[in-house]
This record gives sequence, C-alpha cells and structure tokens, in this order.
Amino acid sequence: MSKTVLITGSNKGIGFETARQLGKKGFKVFISGRNEERVKKSHEKLISAGIDAEMLIMDISNLESIQRAAIEFMKLNLKLDVLINNAAILLKEDRSLLTNSASIIENTVQTNCYGAINVVREFLQFIPNGGRIINISSGGGSMTDPVGGWSPAYCVSKTTLNMITKQLAFELLGKNIAVNSVCPGWVRTDMGGNTASRSVEKGAETPVWLANEAPQSLTGKFIRDKKEIPW
Repeated sequence: MSKTVLITGSNKGIGFETARQLGKKGFKVFISGRNEERVKKSHEKLISAGIDAEMLIMDISNLESIQRAAIEFMKLNLKLDVLINNAAILLKEDRSLLTNSASIIENTVQTNCYGAINVVREFLQFIPNGGRIINISSGGGSMTDPVGGWSPAYCVSKTTLNMITKQLAFELLGKNIAVNSVCPGWVRTDMGGNTASRSVEKGAETPVWLANEAPQSLTGKFIRDKKEIPW
C-alpha cells in the first residue's frame, strides 16, 4: 500500500517540488495552500504528470482553517505517513527587530511557528507509529552559524521552529514518530530569489530522503544534504 504525505505551502517552490518527487516515488500526495486557484493549478500539474495527488485548502496562520482541513482529511479514512511543515512567510519589510513594526514579528511567528504546531496538533491523529514529521527550517535559524543580518524576524522564527522540532521529537518518542528540521539551503524560489545558489530540485532532496529513506533514529536532528548539522 502506498504511503501518504501532506505538504503545507506546496503549490510552488520547495513544497511543490517535494510533492512531485515523492509522487514519482509512489506516494499519495496531498498538497495544500491558502490560495485555492493556485493550489488547483499545481494539483492539475501533478495529476498530468501521473501522480496520485489530492488537495487541501489550508491557511496555516488560521487555526480554524487548519481544523477544517483536518476534518476534510478525516473523511477520506487515510493514515498520514509523513507530514511536512513547509509553509512559511518572509516579509520584505523584515529588516530589524528594533525597528520592525510589531505586526511583522507577530505575523511571522504566527505563521512560521504557531502554524507548524497547530498543523501537528490537528493532524497527529492520522499519523501512525513509525510516521514522520519534517519541518522546513533555515540556516538563518542556526544558533551556531554567524548572524547574517537579513530578515531577523524570519530567522528568529526558524530558531523557534528548531526548538519546536526538538520538543516534538521528545514528546513523540513513545509513538516512534520521527521529527526533524531541514535546512534546504539558499534555493531559487520566490522566497530565495533568482540569484540563490541552489536549484529547487536540490532544495527538495533532503525532505524527500527523510520522508522515504532516512532511519527513524535521526529523530530530533537538524539535517542538511542528508547529514546532521549543528543547531
């Protein structure tokens, strides 16, 4: 029986490419996003490529939207082998923690941190023992690397997401559900820009590996290029 994966924010970029690659490996893929028209177009692309794909409309910054999506998923009577928290925002006005408006920091944390927690809370009921949760983080969230001086609210949110990963990994040990953070690198997406050093295919490589091949014993680790990196 094929495995099932849900990827948030997957109508474009790393999320869509991860869906495409996992679909080609035989996964039943659920893509999601808040813009129904864009999600539909991306869903059509996957279907035309011969991939078993479904769609869920979900705004991860809104708890009620997440809960509605979970109810729709429940109706299908499926298990969810892999949940990938990919959706995130990086606001162009995000320049300084001291001068950013409060709304920039609040909206970034609401989406990138609370959003991920709320998705896990609502969809955990479908994840079986031996399942996986993958949080797409960033090198900007590292406490080891030097501070880069870019998008500080975004970087703070990814540091927080990394701690969320460690806490969830601990709480879910008894269910043998592996939880990891991924640093995909600087990828040529709408968020990363055209000058980024990595292709979207490369950015999706590690999430796909974690979803399909990586050992459960890697739970609670920060991964880049299929290898553990310091937090």
